[in-house]
Amino acid sequence: EVRPRARLGTSKEVAAYAAQKLSPLDHEEMWVVALDGQNGVRGFRRVAQGGLHGCSVAARDILRTALLEAASAMVLVHNHPSGDPTPSVEDIAMTRVVAEAADLVGIALVDHVVVTRSAHTSMLDLGILP
Repeated sequence: EVRPRARLGTSKEVAAYAAQKLSPLDHEEMWVVALDGQNGVRGFRRVAQGGLHGCSVAARDILRTALLEAASAMVLVHNHPSGDPTPSVEDIAMTRVVAEAADLVGIALVDHVVVTRSAHTSMLDLGILP
C-alpha cells in the first residue's frame, strides 16, 4: 500500500513538520527534508548534531543525504535551543555554500528554516535564498 506523501509548500508547513522532533531539544540538530517534484516529502534525515550553541556540518554531508533520498529539491531545518530563531552569520554562510553546491548537482535548496519552541524563521522569506 502506498501512502500519500506529506506536502510542504511553505516555511510554516516545514516548521510544523519538523517542530515535533526539533523544538524540544536542548542541543542543535540539522535535518534535511528531501522533496519530490511536487514538494512531497521523500525523506527526513538528521545530518548533524551539535551542542547548545551550534553544530558543524559540511555541504557534502547534506548533499549525500539528498542524493540518497533521490530528492528533486530539499529544505534544511535546524533548531535554536536558545529560543531565538534569527539565523546566525554562520547559518547564512553555510546556507549559501549548500545552495551553490546543490545547484551544481541539480537539486534545488528551496529553503532553510530555523525552528524554536515557539517560532520559526525562513531564509527564503528573509530574502537570503532566491
